[in-house]
Amino acid sequence: MEKEKKKKTNKKFIIIVSTLVLLGVVYGGYKYIHSLSHEGTDDAQIRANMTPIIPHVSGYLNKVYVSDNQKVQQGDTLFVIDDQDYQVQLEQAKANLAAAESQVSVSKASIGSYQANAVASRAQVSSAGQSIATAKVKLRRASNDFDRYKNLYANHSITAQQFEQAEADMQEAENQLQMLKSQERATTSQSNAARSQTEISEKQVAVADAKVKAAQAQLDAAQINLGYTVVTSPIDGQLSNVDIQEGQYVGPGQALFYLVNSKNKWVIANFKETQLTDMNLGQKVGIDVDAYPGTEFEGEVAAFSPATGARFSLLPPDNATGNFVKTVQRLPVKINFTSANDAEKLEKLRSGMNVTVDVHLK
Repeated sequence: MEKEKKKKTNKKFIIIVSTLVLLGVVYGGYKYIHSLSHEGTDDAQIRANMTPIIPHVSGYLNKVYVSDNQKVQQGDTLFVIDDQDYQVQLEQAKANLAAAESQVSVSKASIGSYQANAVASRAQVSSAGQSIATAKVKLRRASNDFDRYKNLYANHSITAQQFEQAEADMQEAENQLQMLKSQERATTSQSNAARSQTEISEKQVAVADAKVKAAQAQLDAAQINLGYTVVTSPIDGQLSNVDIQEGQYVGPGQALFYLVNSKNKWVIANFKETQLTDMNLGQKVGIDVDAYPGTEFEGEVAAFSPATGARFSLLPPDNATGNFVKTVQRLPVKINFTSANDAEKLEKLRSGMNVTVDVHLK
């Protein structure tokens, strides 16, 4: 009896061991065959764009319209900064622009006045030139008469009174010519001054136009800054912890909280360099999310990092120093979700969740 029981026990043991060995061989064979056309890793996480909410202007918060982890749409108001100072700056910019435009009008009016003076001066110069020409003719005639009367007086053909009258006419013609020349020089000087003043006024108009442009730029900047007091959501997404409150002072460039893009998500998988031999862009990828077991998402290889993760670290290793120990490096690979996935299920995924990826090499 004991021998029969022992034989039965040995037979059961042999059957169990054989079954386990068979299962191990089958599983090992499946894994081997699977590895010929697949590469996988559990060193992978879901990623999404995280936009920091940063105000462009400083001030005290008047109103906060959002709370922690709230979902928002593009254009939704997040918070409002007190705009009293920016309203004052806007009004001041408007006043500066009006003053600059008035200066342009005054300068242009001055140009018209100086241009009229210049035209009048040029007309006077022209008239003086004509008068001088006439005076020269009279002087020449008076000089000729004087010469004739001088000869006649020497021959006692005319009286002394007639000779003196001819001499007086010549001197009067000379004086008239000199007076007209002096007037011409004065008129020419006035014309040059009017022309110079016109040029100066034209330059003043150019300066005034530049001031108008500068004032307009200040007005535009004031309007932009006033608009910056209302901070809106740049995209659709979900907020992180909103650690701000009304009355708090915020400054430009200060990251207050984050807005996570809810529509654009992808996976970053860190594969060993020895796994990249047969991996190519566009290959299908199975994605298992630890948070949702039993649900497989579909993706495809979108991009390979230009360097290993170690090269992007704060203190990258330098193999030229110290003792060298070869370690297998990992390369980040970007995997995009395809349109075949259920949108509602994708909506549940969060940035930073751990996943396991399986790349279909063939």
